[in-house]
Amino acid sequence: MKKTINKYLPKIIGVRLNTLHLVKPKKAVKKAFYLFCTPRRGRVKPEQEEFLNNSKAKTVVAEEIKLQTYHWEGSGKTILLIHGWESNTHRWKVLIEKLQKENYNIYAFDAPAHGFSSGNYIHVPLYTKCVEKMVQEFSPEVIIGHSIGGMTTVFHQHQFPNKNIQKLVLLGPPSELSSIMDDYQQILNLKPRVMKGLEDRFHNKLGFKFEEFSIAKFAKDVKQPTLVIHDKYDKIAPVEASKSIHQNLQHSEFIETEGAGHSLNNDDIHSAIIQFLKK
Repeated sequence: MKKTINKYLPKIIGVRLNTLHLVKPKKAVKKAFYLFCTPRRGRVKPEQEEFLNNSKAKTVVAEEIKLQTYHWEGSGKTILLIHGWESNTHRWKVLIEKLQKENYNIYAFDAPAHGFSSGNYIHVPLYTKCVEKMVQEFSPEVIIGHSIGGMTTVFHQHQFPNKNIQKLVLLGPPSELSSIMDDYQQILNLKPRVMKGLEDRFHNKLGFKFEEFSIAKFAKDVKQPTLVIHDKYDKIAPVEASKSIHQNLQHSEFIETEGAGHSLNNDDIHSAIIQFLKK
């Protein structure tokens, strides 16, 4: 029964938004915007608490959002970890343990509306401002980002270029907002008129039309050596996204995995990341 409800719920929501748009278009577009930016999951689960609670650091405020930070102290280079959509800092557990063995100085934080952080929604420009606040606080020499965190890592260098950041690692990043919004439209079966209003709202609030927000395009501004890893069979973000980003980066290495999925969380990948950091 639950599976049946979950299957048809997006279409039901889409019908309601399409209908609402006929009488109150601004309200419908606003709802569609915040629905797109609101994660359903990502808060800390009970089984994740012990690992995270042992490393909790100070709360950092960015854009009026209280962001929970974490710190694993080391004498090596400082790394900042940026997690993805509907996740939290716990997703880095195994990689953190391997980085600790190499004595890296590790920082991470829960994104807005994720983990122990406050907030109700997230999008890449907001996440980017949060990352910039962390860069100011912790002065990382390396940033590692997964999924939307990878998108944010590139957009951050586009918006806030920083020569003190020496290397980047991108794990399974999507690239084109236009493709993401096409999927969003298809999932909810939204009418073109609703999508037109939604694009106008994106432009007014964030400064970009759908076609203009391209991580591959922004990657042209990135000067740091960058490792890009993506799985051939990723069902969340197509591998072509990383390939286009890789082609536009000035100094880039690309690894295509098979069977690691979107999470890209296995020993071979962790080893490749550490090898790249040691170069």
